[in-house]
Amino acid sequence: MAELAALEDPKAREVNERRGDDHGVNLTELRALAKRLKTQQELACRLWKTGDTAARLLAILICRPKAFERVELDAMLREARTPKVHDWLVSYVVKKSPHAEDLRVAWSADPDPVVASAGWALTTERVAKRPEGLDLAGLLDLIESQMKDAPDRLQWAMNHCLAQIGIEHAEYRGRAVGIGERLEVLRDYPTSPGCTSPFAPVWIAEMVGRQRG
Repeated sequence: MAELAALEDPKAREVNERRGDDHGVNLTELRALAKRLKTQQELACRLWKTGDTAARLLAILICRPKAFERVELDAMLREARTPKVHDWLVSYVVKKSPHAEDLRVAWSADPDPVVASAGWALTTERVAKRPEGLDLAGLLDLIESQMKDAPDRLQWAMNHCLAQIGIEHAEYRGRAVGIGERLEVLRDYPTSPGCTSPFAPVWIAEMVGRQRG
């Protein structure tokens, strides 16, 4: 904890807080610290219990994802209220867990929109890598009926799933683009030069073009 405190940078904290993340540690330096510590499950659990955002990010990097029980991962996600901790927990831990599919199904139907967004993130992973058994048409139905009025984090996750379906599955591409055009979610999102717009029709066209190119 003392070492993490020494890495604190007020300017980094200011930037992070604009995104809802209450820490000021440079992530490159955090990863270097994790590389030095290597995998330490017990230390990871102790760091997580501090509740400190930087400590929890470090915990995610040094933990053993398959060591967590389903109930532990569910509790950790519900405690992970800052966007970076939430995203890293899903990406670096839950996706590698044997409980990932069970949690995907449960979280997708959760009334808490932040928890539901984790379920959609896991669904997007399956759309891209293991679509067998997924009801893609049903997912598009849900996105079409719910995405427009969904809270920000959930809306972002559903939009990513919409784009992924359009990118990866040519038979649903026209419908995915049509849904994006009708709902206009993230149409006007500010995009830096050289970056792809998160507006699904543009995103789909860009990624499909790269695949063909």
